[in-house]
Amino acid sequence: MAFLDERFLLECDTAVRLYETYAANQPIFDYHCHLSPRNIAENRQFNNLFEIWLEGDHYKWRAMRANGEPERFCTGDASPYAKFEAWARTVPYTLRNPLYHWTHLELRRYFGIAEPLNADTAPHIWDRANSILEDGLDVHAILRKFNVHTIGTTDDPADSLDYHKQIAASSLTTRVLPTFRPDAALRVDTPMAFNAWVQRLSSAAGIDVHSLQTLLDAIERRAEDFHAVGCRLSDHGLDICYADLCTEAQAAGIFNRAQIGEAATVEEHSKFASYMMSFLGQVYAKRDWTMQLHLGALRNVNSRAKSIHGPDTGFDTMGSTAQLHALAKFLDVLESESALPRTIIYNSNPVDNYPFATIAGSFSAPGIQGKVQFGSGWWFLDQKEGIELQLNALSNVGLLSRFVGMVTDSRSFMSYPRHEYFRRILCNLLGKEMEGGLLPEDDALVGGMVGEICFGNANRYFALTAANASHAR
Repeated sequence: MAFLDERFLLECDTAVRLYETYAANQPIFDYHCHLSPRNIAENRQFNNLFEIWLEGDHYKWRAMRANGEPERFCTGDASPYAKFEAWARTVPYTLRNPLYHWTHLELRRYFGIAEPLNADTAPHIWDRANSILEDGLDVHAILRKFNVHTIGTTDDPADSLDYHKQIAASSLTTRVLPTFRPDAALRVDTPMAFNAWVQRLSSAAGIDVHSLQTLLDAIERRAEDFHAVGCRLSDHGLDICYADLCTEAQAAGIFNRAQIGEAATVEEHSKFASYMMSFLGQVYAKRDWTMQLHLGALRNVNSRAKSIHGPDTGFDTMGSTAQLHALAKFLDVLESESALPRTIIYNSNPVDNYPFATIAGSFSAPGIQGKVQFGSGWWFLDQKEGIELQLNALSNVGLLSRFVGMVTDSRSFMSYPRHEYFRRILCNLLGKEMEGGLLPEDDALVGGMVGEICFGNANRYFALTAANASHAR
């Protein structure tokens, strides 16, 4: 078996057959990513390989820093080619890191480049990839090339929806929908940033936000605006789940103090965040949205680096904070009020695999297959071992057959081969068990499940019928 050949990650004939017959040609339903709606609306033409591949990629930055590359080649002022060259120098040292697989899979699938990337091959690969980009490999061409059916972007409630409206009115066949991401609504512990966001929200909603009630009104108004352009998902990036008891009066007092610049204490922040999350859950349930909870990351652990480079630049780690009690309480509060929406829970630490997989099975609803989902391997876990651990935990205590599958969770248009990567891992896991007698040698049965996990389950799960209508050409 050669590196990255047609049997890549497929260790037996049955796995190859499952992949080629039931997985390879499925459309991509990428329901959670961080792609720019502007780039999609304007059909961005990338000037070079740096822009499409390295711009803003903190996965690569972490590897480059670990390899001793100066910061100017990551977030600094080096030229695009110099940054690419620094990445090429780093790639040979990423052996056994998923970046080595992703890098070469992406070069093959986008540009047909099979040679390994290193300092010697960098000039040729740069020139060849750039020539293909110049020949018309723009954003829309990429979406067609990889058969991308649906994209869920990540959008703050205060963001403009104009680019989404522009996309909906275009001839693009890929459905691109906003995802409601109101993380800023919880940040009363940083009043300067919180109040600046409140002003942006006020402008977007056309509501003067000066009290807790007007804040809730503005969020509700923006949820309506998002719904009108096809939004059917929300997303939350939370260090921990919030489930403290908090009255309306307490929440109003915390909001009022933040408005005059008084930072909430740790206890007050937890209470306010709990109040807001309960309110938001009801907003989503009322509209039949899906709520996504990305839980447990420990962000910006290098305070000096954050002060220099800002947040989300590659200085985060897995958290170890216990999540289960708060998560169970949060879901239970919404369930007791008949306001629990479809929910996907993602963990950043594999220790939480079985707790998350089992709690998902504790909240069901007639007529909804897998109402609470244990989400795909996320962030540090979206590699072969992490994906297998997630699939095994879900299989052992839940229904793998109802799983809504993989997402890129990426800011890069070069990330679609991650769906291929996931599909190969899935087919390998099942194919080996078929050959080992642990699953029936029934391609239609097992392969049918593969197809559903790759596309069919997600296409049904997200209640997008109305969104389809609103995006009809």
